[in-house]
Amino acid sequence: MAHRIAVIGGDGIGPEVTAEALKVVRAAGVAIETTDFDLGGQRYLRDGEILSDAVLEQLRHFDAILLGAVGTPDVPPGVIERGLLLKMRFELDLYVNQRPFVGVAPGKTAVHDFIVIRENTEGPYVGEGGVLRRGTPHEVATQGSTNTRMGVERCVRYAFELAMKRERKHVTLVHKTNVLTYSGDLWERTFNIVAKDFPQVKTAYNHVDAACIYFVEDPYRYDVIVTDNLFGDILTDLGGAVSGGIGLASSANLNPSRTGPSMFEPSHGSAPDIVGTGKANPTAAILSAALMLDFLGENAAAERVRSACEPAVTGTTVEIGNAIAARLASK
Repeated sequence: MAHRIAVIGGDGIGPEVTAEALKVVRAAGVAIETTDFDLGGQRYLRDGEILSDAVLEQLRHFDAILLGAVGTPDVPPGVIERGLLLKMRFELDLYVNQRPFVGVAPGKTAVHDFIVIRENTEGPYVGEGGVLRRGTPHEVATQGSTNTRMGVERCVRYAFELAMKRERKHVTLVHKTNVLTYSGDLWERTFNIVAKDFPQVKTAYNHVDAACIYFVEDPYRYDVIVTDNLFGDILTDLGGAVSGGIGLASSANLNPSRTGPSMFEPSHGSAPDIVGTGKANPTAAILSAALMLDFLGENAAAERVRSACEPAVTGTTVEIGNAIAARLASK
């Protein structure tokens, strides 16, 4: 039976790279049925639509969502992010963001291989806070961070379960417990409690500032990293930078409970300045589609796609997609 995939090409280069990702999935021999959804900054500019409850209800019935990129300079910051991306994360309970990083850091020769598990629905992204006396010399702004035991535990447990499937079996908690004493305490206590259920898994703790240094100087120390929403957002961009560039970084927004579809997207933005030039590298979108295949149970096809992306292909957007598809056809 074909997997039903909701496709949100989005803005800028999003539709271009998504088209190549779908081409490669089909070349891998996976049967898919796709439905396109017109969502993103350009749609918002046309009629004010971001993500209606009716469209959200339609999305719930798909096996997975493949997203290209959203955002346009003509839409104020935060409108699409909160109205589309965060709304999907919250409403579809995409509580795990998983980003793998395999590459050679600048100045290094050996390949590193680690995964960041980011809690995806809590922390500062909940939107708790407010402003008093806006626009005056006495303005006060607060931005809270909401962390629940349930939210932290299910994310941490997922990280340990993932580590059990990997050779090194190691999980590092990254936080800032010496300053964020309330949320940090919750994360650290929960991490230690869950660790007792996985005696085969070794553990470590890093403050987030130290982790930033280690990402650059010693990424080999990491296997699986688990962290909160904000720190994960920052660390995964840095992870992309030390693993070949953000243009190669794939991403999965997962609902491991499978009460709805999970969403897969490249980590890069919509890059409106290169739309139609053929300069957009679709590899991150293709690798995100491989993560989608993993989640759909098409593990063999996912491995074939990842293998076909190595060594890296150069050329135009379509040429790269064609070359990777051709490699799959020859295997």
